[in-house]
Amino acid sequence: MTRAREAGEWARELGISRAALDLYLASEVIDLHLDSFIWSRLFGYDLRARHARAPLGGWFLGHADFPRVREAELAGATWVVTTNPLREASDRFRTLLSNLAALKAEFAAEPSDFAFVRTYAEYRAARKNRLHAAFIGIQGGNALDGVEDSIEQLPALDILRVTLVHLSNSSIGPTSSPLRLGPDGGLTGFGRELINRLECAKILVDLAHISAQAFWDAVDAHNPTLPLVVTHTGVSSVHRHWRNLDDAQLRAVAESGGVVGVMFHSAFLGRSTFRGRAEQVVDHLAHVVRVAGEDAAAIGSDFDGNIIPPRDLQSVLEFPRLVEIMLARGFKEALIQKILGGNFLRVLEEVRP
Repeated sequence: MTRAREAGEWARELGISRAALDLYLASEVIDLHLDSFIWSRLFGYDLRARHARAPLGGWFLGHADFPRVREAELAGATWVVTTNPLREASDRFRTLLSNLAALKAEFAAEPSDFAFVRTYAEYRAARKNRLHAAFIGIQGGNALDGVEDSIEQLPALDILRVTLVHLSNSSIGPTSSPLRLGPDGGLTGFGRELINRLECAKILVDLAHISAQAFWDAVDAHNPTLPLVVTHTGVSSVHRHWRNLDDAQLRAVAESGGVVGVMFHSAFLGRSTFRGRAEQVVDHLAHVVRVAGEDAAAIGSDFDGNIIPPRDLQSVLEFPRLVEIMLARGFKEALIQKILGGNFLRVLEEVRP
């Protein structure tokens, strides 16, 4: 039984109004970054089993699985395959192909609940059949180096987006992380070529995790007729942090027609010692709207991405609390629906109709 069929009980459990939950259920709710597959790869975490309680109390993992995603009425999400930078370059692409096949098999095993999708039309078909629309993204474009024809194979990979770099430097360019351990040298020649090839294949370029100079190099290198995205981040004007975007970067993404997904890691939101509250996610969303406009804000939780989420956002089942907070702050219903998924769907329809 889905939560939509027991909405009154769900609203009471969350301590929110029925109006907030009804608006949530009437929206296309899409998470731009779910990292749950990494734990399946590393430790055999069963994506198809319902995990009633996160193994570490909501710290680091255990935030999502297939049954809870369905209970939460999550319309869609980008499920992420993360590159291991410690692998030999020649092995990374082969491992990527294996992981993509494994994740697709997970979706295929749940045909009454999940549909693997690549385009706006496929998304709509999945939703017409009341299925969760599952996209796949790659975190760490260095999965594509070390093999001569890997870039040529991009159109056949069935992926929605590539996050160019992750927590370490690569052949593409430097990370924003302190693990960079050196000057910010910006985007490499391979990085520029990769952006060109991604956009030719209608694969979204994701600038989460990238260094400041490489960010601006990517803005310069990308096709100005296509949107850029930052799928999971915070914003520096709310909380200064190496992981977060400044206002100029927010505007650049918005000017490209793209979206910025706000993530749920407490340290990036503003509470590095103790877990924050869902209010802080809305603080960051509100700033994106103020600086970059109503069409730029989105949600990219980074659930199961080794994060410590706010104490009242410990799993996908608590997403509706964000709606209650946004309503209390005077967000219009249309804006809330844009943030929950409408803005992303606009980008998707433009790039992949």
